[in-house]
Amino acid sequence: MSTAGSSTPIRRRWQAGTETAIEALIHVCGISAIVFVFGIFFFVFREGAGILFRSFSFREFFTSTEWYPTSQSHVRYGVLALIAGTASVTALAMALAVPFGIGAAVFISEFCGPRLRESLKIVIELLAAIPSVVWGFIGLTVMNQLIMAVFDAPIGLNVLNGGVILALMSVPIIVSIGEDALKAVPDSYREAALALGVTRWQLVYRVLLPAAKNGLLAAVLLGVGRAVGETMAVLMATGHAVKVPTSLMDSVRTLTATIAAELGEAPVNSDHYQVLFVIGILLFMITFVVNLTADLVVRGIRNK
Repeated sequence: MSTAGSSTPIRRRWQAGTETAIEALIHVCGISAIVFVFGIFFFVFREGAGILFRSFSFREFFTSTEWYPTSQSHVRYGVLALIAGTASVTALAMALAVPFGIGAAVFISEFCGPRLRESLKIVIELLAAIPSVVWGFIGLTVMNQLIMAVFDAPIGLNVLNGGVILALMSVPIIVSIGEDALKAVPDSYREAALALGVTRWQLVYRVLLPAAKNGLLAAVLLGVGRAVGETMAVLMATGHAVKVPTSLMDSVRTLTATIAAELGEAPVNSDHYQVLFVIGILLFMITFVVNLTADLVVRGIRNK
């Protein structure tokens, strides 16, 4: 009896110590994510700060469409055309991916049988696992020839090509997170709506979509983040031409593709090298604004 009684406090102290260690590990993991984000921003800002505090013209940088970083007579660093290319490809990708992604999530969540649901989820996970360079190769070969044949375009490496490829890459993320958000809606909502005699489509439109809009918004924003940050696919599928697009058939160049194509050839610590890191800072700020806007929108929805 005395042995069992003496072991009980030891066991309790051991359990308490284990819980404390696990809590400390969780805190370290949470804090490390913040530290890593600030560390990445510090590294990118450090590499690009040299030119920012010398003769860098923010007005030319944001308003000029002329990108000639290696010119021998007149170097120009204008990213307006690169921003326009990124925005056009991302906007087209979201215009295609959001309806199909949300629709697929609703179909998988509410209209599929168990066997078909599992099969579709496996296919979607396989789509998400395809490397971006493979998607870029598809855009460079298959989509290029298809666009030239269907639209009688001189070249198929353009906004339409990049938008379709980015939409295909973003749909798996939107479907997976959107389906989880719809499944998280309590079954009592469905039962109450069905008890009132609504149809299945009325249940989706009137009950499920409003109840899951926070999660659906998160799915869309993650899709936007995937499209904005994608590099190899747009590098291979958009034509890599520095110009402001006026139609879907125009070739463009994105911010990420510019960094990937030119960083390896730019001499370290040169103006060209540092400006590419300034573009990285710009991309960082764009994603920050997107996430901040999403957070404000979600908080506004919750307050309502």
